[in-house]
Amino acid sequence: MTGPSTGPSTGRGAGLRARLVVTRPSFALDITLEVAAGEVVALLGPNGAGKTTALRALAGLTPLSAGGTITLDGLPLHPLPAEQRPIGMVFQNYLLFPHLSALDNVAFGPRCQGASKAEARRTAADLLRRIGLAEQASARPGRLSGGQAQRVALARALAVRPRLLLLDEPLAALDAHTRLEIRSHLRRHLAGFDGATVLVTHDPLDAMVLADRLVVVEHGSVVQQGGPAEVARRPRTDYVARLVGLNLFRGVADGHRVEVGELTFSTSEQPAGAVFVAFSPAAVALYRSRPDGSPRNLWRARIDGIERHGDNVRVHLAGPIAAFADITPAALADLDLAPGQEIWASVKATETHAYPA
Repeated sequence: MTGPSTGPSTGRGAGLRARLVVTRPSFALDITLEVAAGEVVALLGPNGAGKTTALRALAGLTPLSAGGTITLDGLPLHPLPAEQRPIGMVFQNYLLFPHLSALDNVAFGPRCQGASKAEARRTAADLLRRIGLAEQASARPGRLSGGQAQRVALARALAVRPRLLLLDEPLAALDAHTRLEIRSHLRRHLAGFDGATVLVTHDPLDAMVLADRLVVVEHGSVVQQGGPAEVARRPRTDYVARLVGLNLFRGVADGHRVEVGELTFSTSEQPAGAVFVAFSPAAVALYRSRPDGSPRNLWRARIDGIERHGDNVRVHLAGPIAAFADITPAALADLDLAPGQEIWASVKATETHAYPA
């Protein structure tokens, strides 16, 4: 995608406006996507949700079906072939040309746009300097680390001066240590990009750190969107709840009380009608026997599984509701918990949040 170079757009309609419709015999994608100039939007969703299809449709690699449109900076993009779209793309595996140096990989796009060899190499050298890889300019991809290859791929995408930057799982090929460093580098570079950016990722941390706004796609449709903090605080599907690490249930509220199946939860809010109830696994307390007094939000549960979860232990609870509880290894030993065991679980009302469904 090495379409004609354009300067920053500041008029009405600057940025991306798209209705992405792709219809196949076994799958249908139909989402509306708006990304302002200078904004980073992350597409999240389970495997098969349509994220990569949406990205490929934006790039012109997958044709739109009837009703689909793409407008970039006020100009129709969907009639143009992929090579004429002002788009830069970073693929999951980077797809650097193995026989070219880092410098010539970055210079490839400007050369395709008609720049002279000297001009293209000057542009590439400047970008490599900006991403801290000037000393690797002559190295071929086989001699680069994963983090270096990722930065070269980003520089190659930016070298064509795109108005839309597409990132397909840009950190997925990196190990955990390198990912932390490169995520920081990528955030800084995206902050300096004045076009629209669409990021596809499975990693909620990548999305929370890199994106200004999240768009969650399931079964080819948008199910939730908003700022990272809002989506994390108020998930609206089981997938989103798992993604941000919350227990989520549907219920019916009346004041501070919410009926969830056969249980009644007390919450800190006072919604009415159909609601979601959410609480963190870390907020769930476990007891071998019924605790003294009358703690709110108490229920009998059965341990369905136990697994390590970071530095803690995640206990899978079955019973009137299926929930997760995160406890320390010391608590696991003290309680002497085992799969199949009957226990009591509770969560404080102040840790239980209800909001309209």
